[in-house]
Amino acid sequence: MGFPKDFLWGAATAANQYEGGYVSGGKGLSVQDTVTGGDGIHGIPRMISIKYADGTTGELPLKFGSEIPSGASAYVDENKYYPSHVATDFYHHWKEDIALFGEMGFKSFRLSLNWTRIFPNGDEEQPNEEGLKFYDQIFDECAKYGIEPFVSMNHFDCPLHLATKYDGWANRKVVDFFMKYVETILTRYKGKVKYWMTFNEINFCRGYQMIGITEAESNEQKLNQAIHHILIASAKAVKLTHEIDPENKVGMMLAYLLSYANTCNPDDVLAEIDFSREIKDFYLDIQCRGYYPNYKIKEFERKGIVLEKEEDDDQVLMDGTVDYIAFSYYNSHVISATPVGESAGGNHMMGIKNPYLESSEWSWGIDPKGLRVALNKLWNTYQKPLMIVENGLGAKDTVAEDGAIHDTYRIDFLRKHIVEMEKAICEDGVELIGYQAWSAIDIVSAGTGEMRKRYGFIYVDKDDDGNGTLARIRKDSFYWYKKVIASNGEDLE
Repeated sequence: MGFPKDFLWGAATAANQYEGGYVSGGKGLSVQDTVTGGDGIHGIPRMISIKYADGTTGELPLKFGSEIPSGASAYVDENKYYPSHVATDFYHHWKEDIALFGEMGFKSFRLSLNWTRIFPNGDEEQPNEEGLKFYDQIFDECAKYGIEPFVSMNHFDCPLHLATKYDGWANRKVVDFFMKYVETILTRYKGKVKYWMTFNEINFCRGYQMIGITEAESNEQKLNQAIHHILIASAKAVKLTHEIDPENKVGMMLAYLLSYANTCNPDDVLAEIDFSREIKDFYLDIQCRGYYPNYKIKEFERKGIVLEKEEDDDQVLMDGTVDYIAFSYYNSHVISATPVGESAGGNHMMGIKNPYLESSEWSWGIDPKGLRVALNKLWNTYQKPLMIVENGLGAKDTVAEDGAIHDTYRIDFLRKHIVEMEKAICEDGVELIGYQAWSAIDIVSAGTGEMRKRYGFIYVDKDDDGNGTLARIRKDSFYWYKKVIASNGEDLE
């Protein structure tokens, strides 16, 4: 009983939230570099800095599926603060940080590559050698500590030039630009990276800030065409990953938004089915089974959506099914056909407050048993190895007078989820190959742009306005997780 002896304990990060060095080493701008900070507690949204077709400027609030009008594009206003520009500065602290990961005993480390560090505009003929060398040293340093890198090819990272010139993923040409980038990194890091993922939380790839398309929500035909291009690119990347190195394993990555019907009323049950199909099942079905499911085809028929496909697109999807399913899990949602009562949400989604769950400071329902439910649903449906690549608690950490950070709430959150993981493995027979907490170290919150909403095992001295020394401090959870890894999940106290 217990966790497999080769279980891949570790933690995760994302380039646009962690790396910094936004124009260092020849890096170009991504759309994420145009997004300001915000305040999730007081409801101050992150904003995208916008230039309109007539030359005027402004800003629009960042939300799930953020939309900007046709002819507009994002830009960097030198008078504003953009958290991604420095983030928590992995670019200059990589050696120190990986040593800390090694000290914790990580078996794996999930990170993303920054597309614009390798192809600054996204459509160049040749890659940026300095950017490639940066990741060479990262993977070499991980190898020194016996840490297996899990690499996301794309983590909400669209080159700004591709958004401005081509309208992002709405343009089929972007598939080819992406594949040149994919071939470059697969060839360069062959033998250094075995585990790959294509698009981070692919079911969230829909707003301008993520995929660079205008009219991202008001034009359903255009949005679904862009999503089709992303799915084709993912399938092509899977096939190429195997061709370049048959030893490679490549997975999809999904935001797993577990949902419950509010009651046993059949209308609520059907509403939950519709929610699940729209927000997660569709992406799982295509990437695990290789074809558009009937419910999506029927939806397109009802809405009059007709995808433009190349002749071999259906075969591309069939040939590009993934080896494993990687997913994030933070909370669950309650869905009703007729929403009433107090609303609650988290991770871009809203629903009804679950009276059986406690909530975080940011009103995310805390549902450890839901992770076991999610693992069973995924394993029973798709029979592919599973990898949890994000799971954690955003909270305000306080540095005590003695310099310690007593984040017992984070330890309690992670402990309860790990207990449910073990039950899924030992009692339910789920094939789970690893667990990567979110996050390895404090990074900028993706949803709010804050630093006060901290997730890491390692504290970084920086505030919401970008002030601080960037010094690294081990939290109590650092020492606790080190013990968890050393005992292979047996010692959770």
